[in-house]
Amino acid sequence: SCQQTASRRLKMIKGHVEAQETAWVMKNIQPLDFFPKGDLKGKTLLITGASRGIGLAIGLRAAKDGANVAVAAKTTEPHPKLPGTIYTAAKEIEEAGGKSLAIKCDIRDEESVKEAIQKTVDTFGGIDILINNASAISLTTTPLTPMKKYDLMHSINTRGTYMMSKYAAEHLAKSENPHILNISPPLDMFSQNTNWFAPHVAYTMAKYGMTLCAYGMSGEFKEEGIACNTLWPRTAIATSAVKNLLGGDAVMRMSRTPEIMSDAAYIILTSDSRKTTGGFYMDDEVLASNGEDHMEKYNCIKGARNDDLAADYFS
Repeated sequence: SCQQTASRRLKMIKGHVEAQETAWVMKNIQPLDFFPKGDLKGKTLLITGASRGIGLAIGLRAAKDGANVAVAAKTTEPHPKLPGTIYTAAKEIEEAGGKSLAIKCDIRDEESVKEAIQKTVDTFGGIDILINNASAISLTTTPLTPMKKYDLMHSINTRGTYMMSKYAAEHLAKSENPHILNISPPLDMFSQNTNWFAPHVAYTMAKYGMTLCAYGMSGEFKEEGIACNTLWPRTAIATSAVKNLLGGDAVMRMSRTPEIMSDAAYIILTSDSRKTTGGFYMDDEVLASNGEDHMEKYNCIKGARNDDLAADYFS
């Protein structure tokens, strides 16, 4: 259950986090190395599913540096349960200090993807970073998953990520520090303790398809210097998907804010792409390795204990 919490031993990472028994940090006790290579000023990011949630948070963090952000998503009209459109997101990015481009894009459609990429290149002169964030979710068992829903998840999550990466690659190869970052879980699917596939096979397959894209392309695009990594949250993140599909206000109160993901993404995206590739990162591990030892600041409920947070499905 997403409301179950785990008890893990927190290990010291580069001296910034004291060892103690608690939840949420860290499965990987080895320090993660990053190689800062400037900020994101003037860099161009193309982010799928950026009208709200984690995608928008990453765009806003980049905007603080003065980045160009192409918001690629389907939502053009307000939805009563899903606040945010490509236009409201673009406005927020401009207000945060960046330049924006709102692009209506269905990443299931090849021509729509090619058009989104070309619009980004025509507007900003190239692409430095691709964030594959758009996803469909259905946490249903095999008998209860309609094939239409199965097809939707795979066409958006795996196929959409592959197709965006395929057509963006030639432009990324021209960048000084190109990155592809997929918002998908780490490749430890064969854990002896937990079968992550069992509760929702179709969704897990679709998300791991995104991770396999990063794994394979990190080798394929190594010569071009295009970093390909994944990033995933340790806990539930307070997004519209969590509120509407995964537990409502109760789980929202046990979640962290999207800023923990955007801050972690920023560290990865500003690291040397030739030295930072093929990684399967967890948000808190990235931040702890960079000196952050106050994860509680990301808790939705101020004063909430880390042990009260809801675990993500793959952590």
